[in-house]
Amino acid sequence: MGKHFFIKKDKKISLSRSLKNVIFGLVLVVTLSFLISTYLIAEKERRDYGLRESESVLRTLSSNVDSDLRKYKELSRIIMTEDRLVTFLRADKDVVDMGMTNDARYGVMDVLNVTEGVDCVMIFREDLIMVCTNRFTYKFDTDLLETDEWRRDIYDANGAVVASLNSNGVATKAGNKNMVTLGRVIYDIDGQRRMGVLLMNLSPVIFDRMLNKLGYNDICIMGSDGSFLAGNKNYADYFSEDFASERIIHKNVRIDGSKVLVSGCQVGDAPIVLIKVSDYGVEGIPFRIIYVLLGLLLIFVLMAMFVGIFIRRNITDPVMDLSASMENNKKSGDLKKIDVEVPSSELDLLKGDYNDLIDHVNNLIETLIDKEKTLQKAEMRVLQEQIKPHFLYNSIETIGFMALDSGADKVHDALETLGSFYRNFLSKGDREIPLSREVQIVKDYLSLQKLRYGDIIEDEYDIAEDTRDFVVPKLILQPLVENSIYHGIRLKGEKGSIKISSRLEGNELHLFVRDTGVGMSEEEIKKLTSTNKENRIQSDTESFGLWGTIERIRIFVGREDIVRIESEIGEYTQIEFIIPG
Repeated sequence: MGKHFFIKKDKKISLSRSLKNVIFGLVLVVTLSFLISTYLIAEKERRDYGLRESESVLRTLSSNVDSDLRKYKELSRIIMTEDRLVTFLRADKDVVDMGMTNDARYGVMDVLNVTEGVDCVMIFREDLIMVCTNRFTYKFDTDLLETDEWRRDIYDANGAVVASLNSNGVATKAGNKNMVTLGRVIYDIDGQRRMGVLLMNLSPVIFDRMLNKLGYNDICIMGSDGSFLAGNKNYADYFSEDFASERIIHKNVRIDGSKVLVSGCQVGDAPIVLIKVSDYGVEGIPFRIIYVLLGLLLIFVLMAMFVGIFIRRNITDPVMDLSASMENNKKSGDLKKIDVEVPSSELDLLKGDYNDLIDHVNNLIETLIDKEKTLQKAEMRVLQEQIKPHFLYNSIETIGFMALDSGADKVHDALETLGSFYRNFLSKGDREIPLSREVQIVKDYLSLQKLRYGDIIEDEYDIAEDTRDFVVPKLILQPLVENSIYHGIRLKGEKGSIKISSRLEGNELHLFVRDTGVGMSEEEIKKLTSTNKENRIQSDTESFGLWGTIERIRIFVGREDIVRIESEIGEYTQIEFIIPG
């Protein structure tokens, strides 16, 4: 009595402790999940806020820069129509002098007086005679000027404005200051004859003024070739060719150990790249939602504690009593139903389920016993079917004939073969034997059959070395070989062959018996391999040996898909068994 009380108490403590651990673990997992989720949500919102802010700023700035470029493009159109410049462009080379050139330059400067930001305007006639408003602050590449490389893209634009950098390469600003250049071809209004090329260099000062006006101090404006134009020069190191795209590109970088967002895009089709560097602030964090979630987490923790106490008082302790009763039932050695009083209908349902399980297990045991009996009966039927009196009689008759015809030596060999066959056949009562012994049974069997049928049967063996020790049910090959002789080769009325082969695929043994007999029809194959009991061949049919062997192997391996049969009427039949290791 005291021992029973000790076991019962120990089980209650163990289960209670487990319940506490489960509840504590649940609270811990939920809390950690909440904290991790909150952190991830906050980080995502911060990042999304930073992305949205950067995209808004870059789109606004890109729109402003593009708008200013359009203004300067229109200005270039006005310059092309200035009368003194047109006169200069139309004049023959022989009449162009310094006075005409200066008049053209003054005409251009009069147009520029109405705007700011233009550093220099260069007009090149087709013969390369040039007008420049700020010539002495530039150094010209005369070799490049003599070629068409620097103005090829401008010619290809057919009058449209082409944006480039640093005078399309033909002139460099003093101090190596970078410029945005607008270039276009000048055509004669009357005859549409190409008269020259206009290059307008825009000072980066216009971009600095724009940034100051908008209050942006975290913007860097650069050329698409990586040259610095305006803005915060400290951010020029973050330039990447990836930013030379109309789509806004975002990258995370670290500055002094802090992660920041670097965003960039190209301004339309201009070679201008805008770069914005932003810190990840707390503006995007949804603090109100986080506070609500914290409150819900606190409520969950309190509820988990309440549920733990409730379960211990109303479930754990009564379950211990029920468990002790089951333990005593198990120690008795019999699968019996339990009969113990429980305080609630739910626990009574548990007791009923346990008792139903006991009934089910007992039924399973009875079913397994019945299956074992069925298996034994099937094996006995197969054995009885194989050891037919006429087979033994015919074998003895054949040996007697040999005694009269051939002498004692061959009779002795025949008796040795018959003895070997029955010795392996009986196998000391074993139900499973190595494949090598099963093959030897077939060899002895075929040797005896050859005594009766002569040389109309040829046998061939291809047994893989790694399959010889594979354990298989006894007498699974001999019924197949007998079926090949009596229902295959003999019915064909001519010499035939039987080939037995084996191989391992993974841990599965593949066993093949192939004969050159009359073959099988599709209907016969379906009946033999069917897993539907109603469609299977009955035990009194002529192919019982083959059918019974298939059934024995199915019971042995515990599955249905263990046989494959291939056949061609009048040509061959091949039966393959698949036996897992």
